[in-house]
Amino acid sequence: MNDHRKLGRELSLFHSDPLVGAGLPIWLPDGAAARRAVESYLYELERRNGYQHVYSPPMAKRRMYEKSGHLPHFAEDMFPPMALSEGEGQDDQLILRPSLCPHHAMVFGSRGRSYRELPLRIGEIGAMFRAERSGVLGGLSRVRVMSLNDGHLFCAPDQVADEVAEALRIMRLAQAALGFEPDSFRLSLRGQGGKYVDDPPMWDRAEDDVRKALDQTGVSYVEAAGEAAFYGPKIDVQVLDAAGRESTLATVQVDYYQPARFDLSYVDADAQRQRPVMVHRSAAGTMERLFAHLIEVHDGAFPAWYAPLQVAVLPVGAGQDQQARELAGRCLVEGLRVQEVREGSLGARIRELAVRKVPYVAVIGAREAASGSVSLRSRSGDERVLPVPDAVAELIGAAKAPLE
Repeated sequence: MNDHRKLGRELSLFHSDPLVGAGLPIWLPDGAAARRAVESYLYELERRNGYQHVYSPPMAKRRMYEKSGHLPHFAEDMFPPMALSEGEGQDDQLILRPSLCPHHAMVFGSRGRSYRELPLRIGEIGAMFRAERSGVLGGLSRVRVMSLNDGHLFCAPDQVADEVAEALRIMRLAQAALGFEPDSFRLSLRGQGGKYVDDPPMWDRAEDDVRKALDQTGVSYVEAAGEAAFYGPKIDVQVLDAAGRESTLATVQVDYYQPARFDLSYVDADAQRQRPVMVHRSAAGTMERLFAHLIEVHDGAFPAWYAPLQVAVLPVGAGQDQQARELAGRCLVEGLRVQEVREGSLGARIRELAVRKVPYVAVIGAREAASGSVSLRSRSGDERVLPVPDAVAELIGAAKAPLE
């Protein structure tokens, strides 16, 4: 079974240390390189689709989470408030954020807004914190600190269904580029009890918006009562891990609640103040859970564009060191993740790189050095001798994220 925890150790992607704590993984250089490539791709995908990106702090005053509804409805999943000095009042206590949406509401509210700016699409890959119980923690799939590929779309009520549909479109583009398909889509609805905001008309309107978007996109889905966010219904993208366990990778949520709580408004065409609707969405979910899934889907052999090491350069002997150094330098300048590998026999080095699941190996022997060429071997087993410029061009093409 290609369990991501086992593969993560074998491929040196991430590390968990008891001194750091459970649910607090450390991304090692190879894992960090793959993650950085995916984050850059997501940023560019969103930028091309009208998102403006921000940075926001990973904590805020207690009052903010009371206002957002998180403390009344979500406190059991949050870390406790922190007082910076003895006798400090509750309003001055700080809390590690359980989500980014209140901060993005502050972005919208930072100045007056016009209907001409809508929909306003705000994006960020930011840290958030969940007080997960130790018994449920594991690898990258359940952690206490996570980086969410988050976005919030502020729109007029008549734009909601279209914005949800557009969020689903971008989500599916990202998932196809990353090399997987969701196992199912779930329409998560409210259930019974005090977990949910008590406003039936608000829920009915939000649910109607979500259903319209699902019908518009033609996505097949199942319904699940009791799985909604505390403030509104959501579409959950469900995936199965190597053991067949289902989890939610990414979501789209419709929220009429927080814009009212934060008194957000825009001026419409008649110069009247109106309340925006907030659509929460993520194209790929948290980087932690995403990579838990990607490691298992690809058995650690990531597509070349986000492989930690994209090409290894192997001189057959010391006589080809200069040519190998020049090729590696050329690849580096072109933005490729490259490494020269010299120690050991050629066969041993090639076997080691196969275990590391490196997409391309460039071998330079005496013949290749003399002719200005390279023997380029792909992970699939294809091997060709190419002039160095052609080999570099092929590597650049293979390493390009599929944004088009």
